[in-house]
Amino acid sequence: MASLKADNITEDEEIQLQWEDILVLVLYFVFVLAVGLISSWRTKRGSVSGYFLASRKMHWIPVGSSLFASNIGSGHFIGLAGSGAASGIGIGAFELDAIFVLMLLGWVFVPVYLSSGVYTMPEYLRERFGGQRIRVYLSCLAIILSIFTKISADLYAGALFIQQMLNKNSVEWMYLSIMILLAIASIFTITGGLTAVIWTDFVQTILMVVGACILMGMSFYEVGGYDRLVEDYFYSVPNKTRFSTIDNTTNCGEPPAYAMNFIRSIEPGVSDLPWTGMFLGITISSIWYWCTDQVIVQRTLSSRNMLHVKGGCVLASLLKFLPLFMLVFPGMAARILYTNKVACVVPEECKKYCGSETGCTNIAYVELVLNLLPAGLSGLMLAVMMAALMSSLTSIFNSSSTIFSIDIWTRIRKKATDVELLIVGRVFVLVMVVVSVIWIPVIQNSANSQLFVYIQSISSFLSPPICAIYLLAIFWERTTEPGAFWGLIVGLVIGMIRFIMEFAFVVPVCGSEDQDKKAWSGSRSSWATSILLYFGCILFLIVLAIPCRRLLYWAYQKCSK
Repeated sequence: MASLKADNITEDEEIQLQWEDILVLVLYFVFVLAVGLISSWRTKRGSVSGYFLASRKMHWIPVGSSLFASNIGSGHFIGLAGSGAASGIGIGAFELDAIFVLMLLGWVFVPVYLSSGVYTMPEYLRERFGGQRIRVYLSCLAIILSIFTKISADLYAGALFIQQMLNKNSVEWMYLSIMILLAIASIFTITGGLTAVIWTDFVQTILMVVGACILMGMSFYEVGGYDRLVEDYFYSVPNKTRFSTIDNTTNCGEPPAYAMNFIRSIEPGVSDLPWTGMFLGITISSIWYWCTDQVIVQRTLSSRNMLHVKGGCVLASLLKFLPLFMLVFPGMAARILYTNKVACVVPEECKKYCGSETGCTNIAYVELVLNLLPAGLSGLMLAVMMAALMSSLTSIFNSSSTIFSIDIWTRIRKKATDVELLIVGRVFVLVMVVVSVIWIPVIQNSANSQLFVYIQSISSFLSPPICAIYLLAIFWERTTEPGAFWGLIVGLVIGMIRFIMEFAFVVPVCGSEDQDKKAWSGSRSSWATSILLYFGCILFLIVLAIPCRRLLYWAYQKCSK
């Protein structure tokens, strides 16, 4: 294609942004900022309901768009494309599973929340069980999960994108990029409230879908179509490779043989996403995220009525068909087109290309944007990436500040006024920003180079207990407050043990010569890949059993007779 910037450019050459790209990016920020300011000016931001729930007057189209945009952050663009480059289409199952869970949100969970008249999810459990300890505990855990799995991951992904744009891999540039992104996101959240967030999400959803579909089409064209992509992917091996220290025969640079399979082997160590764990583990995490997480549910609570709630959920579920095609397949195409960079396995080479010794699959989507698109259009895709980041960050900031103000601050100041709650919510955004920035080096130095896998692994450690308790609260009226509370505590202890093990016993990268970990690496690697998704199922059942112990004992007695 004569118009592409990729013409006559080798894989190792640096790509520079053109003035057209910068102009498009500036125009994007001006337009979105205008939309946010106008929508916030037209809404009632001086009340708790107006600031946190958009006065409950949102239409189903912006609600559905905001559900999608809040979910698809820069972590998805970087993470899904990176996992596609690393191991094929399997990661797309996480997106397809959400289609069905969104129906549960609109038809089962939201009617219960609306009838309770609550602002936050912890507030619902306070109404359901009585007492304050579950409410405070879940509020704190929700904020922690937002920092570890959402804000810091999205910030890292956005900073990585900007670094690659500017060909700067230094730590100083990463943190400078993060501070710029945080400043823009904070303006939307602090000044506009949920109304500004939802309307900017609506605009950015259109931009994301259009831009990502254009790049998807160009990616398929460059590799020769779908059939050629499937064929060539398995031959995309970098020039410099290493062999595994476990068996000295496995080539660390080869794509896995199961790359085009959703249904993968359950044998430990054979595949990264065993099908049994995918069907069970993903659903548990999805119910937590889509049906009980404040970021998502808060959008549905802002709807005019139940008809708009259901319409928004249907729209969001239709949009969730797209990431497999918009992000995962382009990630696989990037591995074919830029094999030495995206699929690198030699630490020195990876460090040169992306600043990480553990792999560079996370830059797959960035490479497509910078190499394939002509001047001006690549600026549009940079705007798409920024749109994904901004929509995700603003949604998380608004929802987390809602939880802190309504569920935690009212316990500290029981007679807090609406004005005080609004001020506290805005100040808390700044606190979250600081903590998130501190956590980013942990993500950057993680041994697993797939960002999306990192996000899902943290969720599988901490979210199953929350999912179990919400399901019991809604579907089993005999669930008691002590049973629910101690179920959450036991789940937290087990999840934290697994969380610590994940970062204390890091799997050596393929081909590593770390003699202290060589003997451990074989069993550890097989164990880690097989237990990641199963762990969520096991933890879910343990927590479920604690409040239901009397029911289980009664069933045991009946069966024993």
